[in-house]
Amino acid sequence: MSNTNESQTNVTAEQQYQGLLGLLFFSTVSTVPCCVFLFINVTLLFTLRSKPVFRETSRYVFLFNLLFADTVLLAHSQLLYLLAVCRIRMTYPVCGVFALFASLTTVISPLTLVVMSLERYVAVCYPLRHATIMTIRNTGVAIVLVWAVSSLNVLIQAILLLNFPFEDLQSLQMKDFCDKDSMLLGPMSDLYDKAFTGFLFVSAGVAITCSYIGVMVAARSASTNSASARKALNTLLLHLVQLGLSLSSTVHNPLLIAISKVLDRIIIVRIQTVLYMCIIILPRCLSALIYGIRDQNIRPILVYHLCCHWKCSPLRSVVTARAKISIFTTS
Repeated sequence: MSNTNESQTNVTAEQQYQGLLGLLFFSTVSTVPCCVFLFINVTLLFTLRSKPVFRETSRYVFLFNLLFADTVLLAHSQLLYLLAVCRIRMTYPVCGVFALFASLTTVISPLTLVVMSLERYVAVCYPLRHATIMTIRNTGVAIVLVWAVSSLNVLIQAILLLNFPFEDLQSLQMKDFCDKDSMLLGPMSDLYDKAFTGFLFVSAGVAITCSYIGVMVAARSASTNSASARKALNTLLLHLVQLGLSLSSTVHNPLLIAISKVLDRIIIVRIQTVLYMCIIILPRCLSALIYGIRDQNIRPILVYHLCCHWKCSPLRSVVTARAKISIFTTS
C-alpha cells in the first residue's frame, strides 16, 4: 500500500512539474513578443510626436490616438495575463477597476478607425475642402468625442456594477482570475455589454464599408486622383481587417469557456496562450506594423529611431541618410 501511495505521489509531482515547465515556457513565449511590440509601439508614438508635420496632420493625430489606445490595452492585457499565470486572485473592487479600464481602451480603437475612415473619405471625395474640414481643431473635437463615448460606456458599466449586491457575498476575494467577463456579475451587465459591443462593431463596420464604397465610386470619376483613391481604398480595407481583429478579441473568453468543457487543463493552457497571441496581442501591434511600414513619411524616421543604437550596423548610414531626408522634407 505504501509503495502504491508513493508511486501516485511521484506521478502527481511529475505532472505538476511538467505543468509548471509548460506554463513557464508559454508565459515566456507570450511575454517576449509582447515586450517587443510594446517597444515598437512606444517608438512609433515617440516618432509621431517628434515632428510638427505629424502633430499638425489629422490622419497622424488619429493614428497616435489609435496607437496609444492599443498600446495601453496591450500592456494592460499582458499584466492581467501574468497575474493569472502567477495565480494571483484579486478582490472584486480592484478587478472592477481593471475591467472598466479595459472597456475604456477597447472601445476607443474601433471608434478611431471610424473617424480615420471618414477622414480618408473626405480626402478623396472632397479634396478641395479637406483642409478646411479636417483642421486640427476639428480633429481634436473628434478625438474628444471618441473618448467621451467610451467614457460614457464605462460610466454605465460602473453603475450596473455598483448595483450588484456585493454585501451578500461571503468574501470580496474573487474565485476566478480577473478579466472583463468575470465582472459581468448581473444579467443586466451581461446584456448591456453584448448589446453595446454588437451595436459598436456593426456601426463601425457599416461606416467603414460606406466610406469604402464612396471612395470606390469617386475613384471611377475623371476628376479624382486615381493613385490617391487606390491608396485610400487599400487603407480602408486595412481598417476593416483591424476592426475584424478587434472584434475577434470579444470571443476570446467565451471560446475558452467552451473549450474548457471538453479538453484537459494542460491542453487548455496551451490553447489559451495561442489564442491570446493571435486574438489579443496581434491586433494591438498591427497598427504600428501597418502604418510604420506603409507610410513613406513615417517609415524612415521610425527605422532611424529603432536602429539609432546600432553603432556598427552597415545599414546605419543608409537609414540615417533616409531619415534625415524624410525629416527635411516633412518639416
